[in-house]
Amino acid sequence: KATLLGSMLREIGIDSYYVLINTNRGEITREEPPGLHFNHAILAIRLAPEVSDPTLLAVAEYPRLGRVLYFDPTDSVTPLGGLAGSLQGNYGLLVTADGGELELLPQLAPASNSIERLAKMRLDAEGTLSGEFIERRTGDRAAAERYRLASLTRSVDRNRPIELLLANSIGNYRIVDAAVDEGVGQARPVEWRVHIEAEKYGKLSGDLLLVRPRLLGSKASGFLETREPRQQPIEFEGPLSDSDTFEVELPPHFEVEELPPPVKADYPFGSYQSHSEVVGRVLRYTRRIEIHQLSVPVEQAADLRNFYRIIGTDEGRAAVLRPSVH
Repeated sequence: KATLLGSMLREIGIDSYYVLINTNRGEITREEPPGLHFNHAILAIRLAPEVSDPTLLAVAEYPRLGRVLYFDPTDSVTPLGGLAGSLQGNYGLLVTADGGELELLPQLAPASNSIERLAKMRLDAEGTLSGEFIERRTGDRAAAERYRLASLTRSVDRNRPIELLLANSIGNYRIVDAAVDEGVGQARPVEWRVHIEAEKYGKLSGDLLLVRPRLLGSKASGFLETREPRQQPIEFEGPLSDSDTFEVELPPHFEVEELPPPVKADYPFGSYQSHSEVVGRVLRYTRRIEIHQLSVPVEQAADLRNFYRIIGTDEGRAAVLRPSVH
């Protein structure tokens, strides 16, 4: 496919070059001769000086070639201008008529690969949660969901990721309605709209009602919680910037007595922040996580473990509601 596209581009006067690469980031470095460790081929497409398009993200500039756009013609779910996370920040051999140079492929901004969840819910005095949430996916997240949807052989599996999300977040839920919009064109977000009901989401404790503001999704991870020290760098699939905004309308005759504290954690590899507040009769929870360093050295493994512990603690905290005093 790389050869075919390169031939087609040449017919219309556009130069392109093979880029040999290994899809496992870290297999090839500047410190070690690449040998025969390449397992994939993509293209670097030479851009004319007048080309200016904000959707062309995977662009690099070299003194000899000028600007080039990296593109994987074998990837049917990533749009032109994008680049799969496994290829970002990865070394590839850019092959020209004069020989090859080992080049570091560009890393895209975290916002290019995201999951955004927005929820508007209602809570009754018995703790039943109901309402709608929207999930929008971009970048690799959207590409993976498009690929999954296109590969389905059973319609019963269509809602599987939403069911898993709810089972791991809420537990006792019922999907009233769910629909997905794959968008027109690969560059568009994939958007789910889901209406749910969940009994006993709020936990009664005497006359108090305990509610976890983080309704959906977990960003914590326990993969570094091991007895043996980490021996190898940690490689992320790609940069990411995920955000949540969850709003819960309070039940009648209840008010908030206690909120989870705000959280802010900044490290060289990423950041996390969350905030809970009451706006009128609505409990509002917002948070964002960003990963902007794709390879985390062993020396920072303890920091990454602590990062995930901070997130895990925040995700489990509850707001305390008490009956209003009149």
